[in-house]
Amino acid sequence: MKSKITLAFEKCKEEKRPALITYIVAGDNNEKNSLKILNAISKHADICELGIGHNCPVADGYQIQNSSYRALRNGITLKATFNIAKKFKKNSPNKPLILMGYYNLIYQMGEDSFLKNCKTSGVDGLIVVDLPFPENKKFAKKCKRKSINFIQLLSPTTSKLRMKKIITQSHDMSYYISMVSTTGGKLKVSPKKILQNYDKIKKLNRKKNLVIGFGITNKTISSLKRADGLVVGSQLCKAITDSIRKKQNPVKKLNKLVYSLKRKIA
Repeated sequence: MKSKITLAFEKCKEEKRPALITYIVAGDNNEKNSLKILNAISKHADICELGIGHNCPVADGYQIQNSSYRALRNGITLKATFNIAKKFKKNSPNKPLILMGYYNLIYQMGEDSFLKNCKTSGVDGLIVVDLPFPENKKFAKKCKRKSINFIQLLSPTTSKLRMKKIITQSHDMSYYISMVSTTGGKLKVSPKKILQNYDKIKKLNRKKNLVIGFGITNKTISSLKRADGLVVGSQLCKAITDSIRKKQNPVKKLNKLVYSLKRKIA
């Protein structure tokens, strides 16, 4: 049986456009609003990523760190994150949901217990930022046995030999980090150069779905729409920050923003 992630990419390819993948942090700006935001933006997003709040997010820039801080300050827990995921999937069972976080939380809960919670919550995929290849091989196999996609990461510094190994081991989606940076930074590399690097990876196996993340905003997204998918996260987290500061409704603000992003790649 094909995964929901694969089906989402197939639908986008039929429509001759990239998949729009959104990212927000679970519990930002609170647990209730987080679920409302997820439900709203999922109407326009093809795949949703839900970040697990962490106090030492090594890959995350200022905007996502702000979101994590607010979520943690408001009492978000891993149990509550799974609760958000479960409620979301009850409302949108066919929308792919990916959890993104760091290995320490998985280690503390125990890999088997964590994956059991993922399964019962309807999680379709996992990105574990600080569990790189080949150290992730054992855990990735556990994920596959549970029909949960483990999403491998590649970057501009990944060697060709390493790329080949990662793509061979990858599941239904891999994630190309557009530049050497944390999330939320302005693109330090031209879209042309990003796509050149992207094409080198795609040539290794054109059947594998490969998305681009880091530095993707409403200003850059249309120049990269040749990719299989594009991830927007920091801009959404910034929109939540702005809405709180201006005392606006973050649900309405993000719904409007994601709708706008979708139109730019349609």
